[in-house]
Amino acid sequence: MIVRTHRSLLTLPVAALVAALTLAGCGGQPEKKAGPSADANAQTEVPVPTGIELTDFGSELKFGEAARVAYAPNEQRKSVLELTVLSATQGTIGDLSGYSLEERTRNSTPYYVQVKVKNVGDGDVGQTPIPLYLVDNRTPKTLIIASSFTNSFTKCPSTKLPTTFAPQAELSTCLVYLAPDHGTMTGVSFRGADQKGDPILWTGTVTVPQDKKKAS
Repeated sequence: MIVRTHRSLLTLPVAALVAALTLAGCGGQPEKKAGPSADANAQTEVPVPTGIELTDFGSELKFGEAARVAYAPNEQRKSVLELTVLSATQGTIGDLSGYSLEERTRNSTPYYVQVKVKNVGDGDVGQTPIPLYLVDNRTPKTLIIASSFTNSFTKCPSTKLPTTFAPQAELSTCLVYLAPDHGTMTGVSFRGADQKGDPILWTGTVTVPQDKKKAS
């Protein structure tokens, strides 16, 4: 079972939704962010345009396949998104050497996930998080929220949706996820807050850096 929590990353149990970090340049401390509100992503609250069919919860997709989901990050913003996980690459914590990291973060494994988002609904969901979570190899499974940066991280920008993300808007971007305790990525998921079954899950081959391959 996956438990939603607002507790700090430092005290988070393994059966949890792991808080994201906003990474500041050296000299600053990472700002911990809480997970989405309890009513976020509720499928039943979002008007679905005629001709749009939502992807069933529990669907297992491969990288490159799209899912259509109802997304309601708050009462004012709701729409239907078409989400596609394109690829994933394992990084190294050395990639973040320009940032001030606490010990727990230094013991994590970064993953860079390329995604595509299209607004196929009727609402504007600008300036809200992309609702995709990394799943790692813990038991029970852990959902990990994408991290963000106070300045530009050229390897993988990891930003929210643009200020305006109106109907038919599209975005291709990269999201950074930090798997705690040198965790291993097993997939990327979407789940609605009112969902009782399994999440929508994307899996595929994760690219590993050449130096990692030589060490294994």
